[in-house]
Amino acid sequence: MGKARFSIRNVKSQIRAMGPLSPLDPSSYSRPELAIIKHISLALNVDFATHVLTGQATIDFDVLQDINDIVLDASALSIKSVEAEDGSQLQYKMGDHLPNMGSKLTILLPKQLSAGEKLTVKIKYSTDPQASALQWLDPEQTSGKKHPYMFSQCQPIHARSILPCQDTPAVKFTYDAEVTAPEEFTVLMSALRGEAKSNKTTFRQPMPLPSYLVALAVGVLESRTLGPRSKVWSEKEEIERSAWEFAETEKYLQAAEKLCGPYEWTQYDLLVLPPSFPYGGMENPCLTFVTPTLLAGDRSQADVIVHEIMHSWTGNLVTNRNFEHFWLNEGFTVFLERKVGASLINDSVEAKKSRDFHSLLGLQELNEAIEVFGSSSPLTNLVVDLNGIHPDDAFSRVPYEKGSLFLRYLEDLLGGPEVFDDFLRAYLTKFRKKSLDTEQFKRFLVDYFKDNAALKDIDWDSWLYKSGMPPIIPAYDTTMTKAISALILKINDPATSISHDDVKSFTPHQMIHLLQRLIDQPALPLDRLTTLGAEYKVNGNKNSEILYRWLRLCVRSKDQSKIDEVFSFVNSQGRMKYVRPLYRDLYAWEDVRAAAIDNFLKNEKYMMHVSAYTLRKDLHLAETNTE
Repeated sequence: MGKARFSIRNVKSQIRAMGPLSPLDPSSYSRPELAIIKHISLALNVDFATHVLTGQATIDFDVLQDINDIVLDASALSIKSVEAEDGSQLQYKMGDHLPNMGSKLTILLPKQLSAGEKLTVKIKYSTDPQASALQWLDPEQTSGKKHPYMFSQCQPIHARSILPCQDTPAVKFTYDAEVTAPEEFTVLMSALRGEAKSNKTTFRQPMPLPSYLVALAVGVLESRTLGPRSKVWSEKEEIERSAWEFAETEKYLQAAEKLCGPYEWTQYDLLVLPPSFPYGGMENPCLTFVTPTLLAGDRSQADVIVHEIMHSWTGNLVTNRNFEHFWLNEGFTVFLERKVGASLINDSVEAKKSRDFHSLLGLQELNEAIEVFGSSSPLTNLVVDLNGIHPDDAFSRVPYEKGSLFLRYLEDLLGGPEVFDDFLRAYLTKFRKKSLDTEQFKRFLVDYFKDNAALKDIDWDSWLYKSGMPPIIPAYDTTMTKAISALILKINDPATSISHDDVKSFTPHQMIHLLQRLIDQPALPLDRLTTLGAEYKVNGNKNSEILYRWLRLCVRSKDQSKIDEVFSFVNSQGRMKYVRPLYRDLYAWEDVRAAAIDNFLKNEKYMMHVSAYTLRKDLHLAETNTE
């Protein structure tokens, strides 16, 4: 498809012209309060030649109110037919396509259905080659260089580009699937894998999940067993490194269960995707997707795996009703990730220091995220208003870190971990398999702690609905940052010498914290930075978290000799955590701005939709959007 002009203002006006959206979700056309999906059966064929999925979705509904039609979300889907359960044809109409929102698919029923009735429809369709949820990779974009590869990313509202559905986390359904792909390929989904016979693979997901957690990947893959309920999958070139890096997965699962209760999704596999995957990880049930940038060779990025494991409870089992309440997914998950990570340390004193140290790292990321938006931006609220705004435009570290910080404040205020851990388990039990909003969370917490006098001290309005930094920052233990603070003073003093002895006892995370602190201050003189890079062994470091921050420092100090390396880094992987800040830094450097834009435009076609979409905004190219 071609390029369409748009802006947030245009999107809002177009939405108003197209009629009301769901009262449950400003990002969905569907009306689940009238009839709600309970199960979907998929039969799909994967065509690498045309970059298209073809097949059918058989959808079972529970009718909740008297209805004459069904409304679903669809994005650039080609509908072949819609049938009733008896095979009779149903009339349907596809609304106008709105960039980034897709279309309203209305299925007309032959007669009115009453509350309490069941309904099944079968929709035969095919996806568009540019479906925003799918990335189709040519062989040269893979490690093996011989076979193509395809994977999905449906969060937040891209599932509608691969199946007609109620594309809102307010709706949870079970699903099964049969996927046909070339025989040499492995097919994986966010479900329990069944038989793989000839070129067909079956799946079943008996746990209800929202549409954004439907996931599909097809490639020439190998696997290694990590534990009694876990495998890691990747191309053969990465499989041994991946198996070593994630060998402690079962230990993390068991630590998570101690805090949150039994793991209910049966299987916990990992899929190491090609580098263009835009996130650190994606918590697809039974099959977490992860970026190969986690393969640091030192297991130092295990916190990402712990984070995705925690989503098995907060996000997957208990889900935000819509993406205005995204902090209920991500803030809770970061909060639990740090608690579980600390629980793996036997010494309780050291465990608290470690938890607080990682919280301080998060506070750095929160500060920068709010600076990027501007402290008065409503997108820095914990609860945001997404009317007329695509959830991708609101995505940042704010719901992750501001949400986690709020929960830490509540834990400290209401009695500490001993009291708050019991609340967490009660919360997970209360909302298990459900979707909720912030007001429901608030009511539950207030009722649970109704006899706690400290409850009156919570300024709910400031925490939830005001922009900028939180009203209160917890008194974190700074033991692990004192050496870093002292070293910052030394680095900023040109009369002192820099040597490797300064950092020889630092952990990888302390080095990350040091580099982030340097990013947060005025740029160092280039000669000083060059010496630091050599002495501290961060120049060319293999740990992507360290290398990314080092390259940012080089750009900020205007090191012309590093431009090719920076371009190579942003072109070699699509993790938005890395590429977006680097491109923003490049844009701010006027001498290389044009080269940065040119580099992006040359490589945009290799990026996943969400990466290209957000980078266009960062580079002030957002007035056009490739659909």
